[in-house]
Amino acid sequence: MTDAVTPSGAVGARTQKLQARLKSRYARENRFKWAGRAAIGAALLFLVILLSSIVMQGYTAFYAHSVTLPVYMDPARIDRAYPQGTNFELMVAEQQMARMGVTDDAAGTKTKAMRDLLSSELKFIAGDRVRAQPALIGQTLPISTPLSDDAEMYLKGKITRDTPEEFRRVTDQQMAWLDKFKADGLVRSHFNSAMFTNGDSTQPELAGLLGAVIGSALMLMVTAFIAIPVGVFAAVWLEEYAPRNRLTAIIEVNINNLAAVPSIVYGLLGLALFINFLHLPRASPMVGGLVLALMALPTIIIATRSALKAVPPSIREAALAMGASRTQTVFQHVLPLAMPGVMTGSIISMAHALGETAPLLLIGMISFVPGISAAIDAPAGALPSLIYIWENASERAFHERTAAAILVLLAFMIVMNAAAIVVRRRFERRW
Repeated sequence: MTDAVTPSGAVGARTQKLQARLKSRYARENRFKWAGRAAIGAALLFLVILLSSIVMQGYTAFYAHSVTLPVYMDPARIDRAYPQGTNFELMVAEQQMARMGVTDDAAGTKTKAMRDLLSSELKFIAGDRVRAQPALIGQTLPISTPLSDDAEMYLKGKITRDTPEEFRRVTDQQMAWLDKFKADGLVRSHFNSAMFTNGDSTQPELAGLLGAVIGSALMLMVTAFIAIPVGVFAAVWLEEYAPRNRLTAIIEVNINNLAAVPSIVYGLLGLALFINFLHLPRASPMVGGLVLALMALPTIIIATRSALKAVPPSIREAALAMGASRTQTVFQHVLPLAMPGVMTGSIISMAHALGETAPLLLIGMISFVPGISAAIDAPAGALPSLIYIWENASERAFHERTAAAILVLLAFMIVMNAAAIVVRRRFERRW
């Protein structure tokens, strides 16, 4: 019996087909790799464009201009008993007009134009100095005051002479006065510390983020105290104690569905339950924290269950074999090993809650709240709602502050996510 001999031509044709298939397979793999790289590059490009546009619009809000003017504290116009009631703005404007040799008309339009260059904070600065030192009346002293938002926009290059005068809020005469102040060395640029030390204000040059930052911090504190313990214990019960029956299956399905519910639905629930039914104070960090806790619960439960599932079953079996009870096994062995994932999921859910806006709008945190609130049951603002308010304001100076507030919010979230990474690594080293 002889072996069949395959013709050499057939072997060569088969080898060529195999090589062609292999080459086509490698080509498809390379195309897939480049498609993935292109997708990542496009995502990074869009991210860079987004961040660049925000930074370019908002970086100017981190510095401000102030003007230092010599002011004669005219005894004929200052009430010693109540100096705060003096119209310092008009008095300073008239003195600067006289210093520049400008004569006003009968309607006082030029004096008003000079007043519009100065912030209303001038009356409080001058009034407080005279009230603290009545001996200053009758003297000439330098008063440093912020400029108005329109003057700020001109000095920052947001308003230029290229725009026709009828289409801008700063006239040619006002620009000339500001140039004069700058040439005389009366205007200085400095870090805008008021943005981080003041609360919200109707005047852009005086508006700050401190009230909103404190309101967001109080709100997140309420959210964390409620959502994290409840979410972790609910996940432990579902994963370690709950029987596998139809009831637990329904609970699990509903938890997964709640994680995908739009946030505005939680706002409607908070409005109906906490405000209309329980009559809790509207626009307070307490209500905001409760609403965000409801929204964060499904995410925390899902993340905690995933972390518990990742613990090897041998840990449970070894603990039970050594005589530990079910509760000891869960809380002394399983949960500590799952803690890095639990803390990561909890902090990320808090960061997600920090950026939510729709629920806060429905519970009244869109309202204007001057000053700084330090109580969880008092009306307060929040960073997302403040961004919404400022973006809808008509003054152009609020728009740059909107971008600056977005940068602060992003920094807040980056810090929280970095904290999640640090906590996770610390727990991993510990266990």
